Amino acid sequence: MAVSLRLSEFLRARRAQVRPADVGLPELPGRRRVTGLRREELSQLAGVSVSYYTRLEQGQSVNASDGVLNALATALRLDEHEHAHLRELASQRRRPLSHPPAEHVDPLTHDLLRAVGHTPALVLGRRTDVLAWNPLAHALLAGHLAPTAPDRPEDRPNLSRMLFLDPHTRDLYVDWERKARAVVGSLRRIAGRHPEDALLASLVGELSMASPEFATLWSDHRVRPCEADAYRLRHPLVGELTVTQQILVPARSPEHSLVLVTTQEDSSSQDTMVLLRGYAH
Repeated sequence: MAVSLRLSEFLRARRAQVRPADVGLPELPGRRRVTGLRREELSQLAGVSVSYYTRLEQGQSVNASDGVLNALATALRLDEHEHAHLRELASQRRRPLSHPPAEHVDPLTHDLLRAVGHTPALVLGRRTDVLAWNPLAHALLAGHLAPTAPDRPEDRPNLSRMLFLDPHTRDLYVDWERKARAVVGSLRRIAGRHPEDALLASLVGELSMASPEFATLWSDHRVRPCEADAYRLRHPLVGELTVTQQILVPARSPEHSLVLVTTQEDSSSQDTMVLLRGYAH
């Protein structure tokens, strides 16, 4: 997809999500023909001409200044992550799709997975492929899959695909909708940084066709980094527990994510995690 089209879609989607009352504009009588702000209203709020904003939204201009982007971010009520996403989309140029090489885990990261054996830990690639996991992470998140599944580059488990298309993973998360929004928001952020990644585009296309829920969340254009959050899990072997999933960046693999799953000290969830260790091997 052309960069200008990505920027256009983002602007249209976010404009539709802002009501006039949200930004102090009066609600005029009569039925509005658009959802959210009109182009004229957003242009007024951002201090740019309607014709210029229209060209920008239609993909006919990709040279917006920092001042214009900052003004649009303020008018659209973007947070810091969405603002950064807007800047990335506006700064990119058209590039052909490419197939990046298979991702591999650095040996030092493998050592780290072994060292934290009492804590579920896994390594995700750029496109949320599971590149490696330790036995406890496998037992917690994907015990129905083969332990060696991440070792096959051509057929690795993919966290996004599992969340939307694998009923076992869907049942695992008690608050599945919140986890789904977080994963899609993170995937949208990654797609903004790597618009040329053909494998990522293929994943998004597959999930959009196979999952109406993914398609709806993707069209919302929300951008969120996955950093740390707590989730209730309903594990098929040991029952319910609450975990915190935290993401670190391996020093030698900045495009990979090291996910650590922890429980609160002296909690029933910690006891449940200890019980799960008996199933991990």
